Amino acid sequence: MPKARIVVVEDEPAIRRGVSDALRLSGYDVTEAADGAVGLREAGAAGVDLVLLDIMLPKKDGLEVLSDLRRSNPTRPVILLTARGSEDDRVRGLKMGADDYVVKPFSAKELIARVEAILRRTMKPVPEVRLVEVGGGTIDLHRREIRWADNTRADLSETEAALLKYLVCNRERAVSREELLSRVWGIGTAGLETRAVDMHVARLRAKLKDPAGEDDQPEAIVTVRAHGYMAGPALSVPEEVVATSAGKR
Repeated sequence: MPKARIVVVEDEPAIRRGVSDALRLSGYDVTEAADGAVGLREAGAAGVDLVLLDIMLPKKDGLEVLSDLRRSNPTRPVILLTARGSEDDRVRGLKMGADDYVVKPFSAKELIARVEAILRRTMKPVPEVRLVEVGGGTIDLHRREIRWADNTRADLSETEAALLKYLVCNRERAVSREELLSRVWGIGTAGLETRAVDMHVARLRAKLKDPAGEDDQPEAIVTVRAHGYMAGPALSVPEEVVATSAGKR
């Protein structure tokens, strides 16, 4: 399962490094920002699971960042990091939509416990989808193979199977390339070339074409301009599989 992605917005280098190191040691994917302007951009990026946000920041105050983030990402979890002793600041942050706060100085153990508590409440479980139907064939995601009606088969790589599963499990929306890099590849997106996603999608599309089908087959993976990719009309999950997955949640 991909690591949860956390953005740490803190202007004091020692604190930022300490928090980021503690999170990485606990298995999280961490992106750092040293001011409010960069912090807002990183906190609003696709695939972020949690934001640790200092209140006192240069360029853009932390509460201003929180306010802007709530307009663009109303449900993204935020924990405030604050050295302020005023209860009013903490209450204001909570009223503006922060999920929790930690007052400096704090221990790494306390911070990790709060992070884990928030993520348990907010991270959406991935359905246990194993079989996906495509045209005249069936995709077995566990065995990583496509079985066609004429008994021919095609193998999927581990990444191709994970990519397909993520698109199918999020079929109600378009998924950005940045989110796919974070969720399927398990890596942050800063400075990375998203061409790798396009190449994998192209190979996967070719494998998902029924060799015995017509030339104008429905699309298995649809490109959504300026947004990314989504599962197309050729892909479907058998109803009994959906019901079983829903029951497990």
